[in-house]
Amino acid sequence: MSRKKARDYAYKLVFEWLFNKDNGGQSPTMDSIFEDSEITLADKDYIKSVVGGVQNSYDELCVLIESNSRNFKIERIFKPDLAALLLSSYELRYMKDIPPAVSISEILDIVKTYSTPDSYVFVNGVLAGIVRQIGGNN
Repeated sequence: MSRKKARDYAYKLVFEWLFNKDNGGQSPTMDSIFEDSEITLADKDYIKSVVGGVQNSYDELCVLIESNSRNFKIERIFKPDLAALLLSSYELRYMKDIPPAVSISEILDIVKTYSTPDSYVFVNGVLAGIVRQIGGNN
């Protein structure tokens, strides 16, 4: 399986978690995703790492996103966009093996698939600010 597909799965899990986090955040969806015969051990490791990382760094990532989203409080950000921002922000901040351009490009493809037609412009702008803030080379 490709990292692109694994990132899509991770996005869906982060999106789901946004609705379950106050109830313990447990996801039966991860088990069903891991039943996909095409998913490799490396894909599983990536998914667990990034989803767990988003969950553990949620407050920090929210501050980072909010400081780059010009007058949008986290509560006002459309959940599909927030899931994308959380996932990509985590990758940009902590996953040094993923080039920032790849993380942003692939998350924008996901946003174009699952969110509103104009959401990718907002997400791209926020992520550009985050890259400037934390540095483009992680």
